[in-house]
Amino acid sequence: MKYEANINELGSLEPDFMGFIFYPKSARFIGVDFDRQDVLKLPKHIIKTAVYVNALAHEIVEFSRIYGIGTVQLHGEESPELCLNLKKEGFKVIKAFGIHPDFNFDELTAYADVVDFFLFDTKIDSYGGSGKTFDWDILNQYQLNIPFMLSGGLSLENLEKVKKLTHPQLYGVDLNSKFEVEPGVKNIALLEEAFKIIRS
Repeated sequence: MKYEANINELGSLEPDFMGFIFYPKSARFIGVDFDRQDVLKLPKHIIKTAVYVNALAHEIVEFSRIYGIGTVQLHGEESPELCLNLKKEGFKVIKAFGIHPDFNFDELTAYADVVDFFLFDTKIDSYGGSGKTFDWDILNQYQLNIPFMLSGGLSLENLEKVKKLTHPQLYGVDLNSKFEVEPGVKNIALLEEAFKIIRS
């Protein structure tokens, strides 16, 4: 999210999480003039999440605190050590991984004690979303006790299929590109339909 009116409209739907991208190369980057009040005035029960890609720990801490954000989502090659440092600073940590047919879930073990959630997205060569799904059957290989969120190409057309997934650690879904008018601008009517499906 990046625009005040759109943020407020989405806030009225009461999502569990709302993301703000602090990665300057992203089309969804909040920008240097983003008003912190747009985040601070949201209902407290919405978990505001700052998204970073390979940022330094002090940058993550500084910018997140400026905007009153207590959860960070890391989409680069961030190390377990960096995640641990952020946990020590009081942040909840979501670590994203790009999933592909040969993904080795054993590499997540090093993060098991230093993150609160994993986010499983479709593997692409660049950073950010692809708008494409991966083969969800591969999730059966995930054996850790850390809850995960599912991302990548989720839309009104496949949310019912998501609801049929039975993995005990599936915690939530990350809705983004399939619900946008343009990068950073969400189609509130589509999201309202999505929320009805998810919550029914």
